[in-house]
Amino acid sequence: MTPSTTPAHPADAAPPRRGRPRDAARDRALLDATLAVLAESGYGGLTTAAVAARAGVSTATLYRRWSSKEDLVIAAAALHGESSYEQPDTGGLEGDLRVVLRDKAASMTGEPGRLIRALIGEAAHNTALARALVTAFLRPVYGRVAEVVRRAVERGEIPPVDGAELLGEVVVGPVMTHFLLTPQLPEDVDEATARETADRLLPFALRAVGGTVRPSA
Repeated sequence: MTPSTTPAHPADAAPPRRGRPRDAARDRALLDATLAVLAESGYGGLTTAAVAARAGVSTATLYRRWSSKEDLVIAAAALHGESSYEQPDTGGLEGDLRVVLRDKAASMTGEPGRLIRALIGEAAHNTALARALVTAFLRPVYGRVAEVVRRAVERGEIPPVDGAELLGEVVVGPVMTHFLLTPQLPEDVDEATARETADRLLPFALRAVGGTVRPSA
């Protein structure tokens, strides 16, 4: 009896190839190029051709990843948003708020700060970009503030706070205003200056959530 020549069960066959996997380094190069072009030309002056040229790729390569200029900019916003910051846990309200404020100050300088400045004007009349800014830059830090306050209430450091959903705006809003409403460019603000600004605003943030400001030594 001759061996069966029936093909193997489809489940045993090698899975079909689905094309070349995306190159993470190329994606990052395109998003960094997007930020650079935004800083130079603003949203209105940004073109996919300029981004592709800055990244050293073809526009076809760009469009295989993002179908429009808007999608590309939203991806850049997500990349340079607040998601990389961890929830602070210093054991006390003052220490936790200091971390949040310093992180927010840092995010308003350098590349993230340049991106925010470039997008804010356009977001006023572009709903998709406005949502991207809220998702990438506001909701995460507001959530960190809410968690910091919740733990402080549980520890008995402060009484429960009414209107907790507004705390993020009260705590980090002054930091954002300080860095946005200034003629100084984000890339010209060094880390030490950003940290000092956050520390100067810390007593006001503490009072806003019902904390006690310790007297200076």
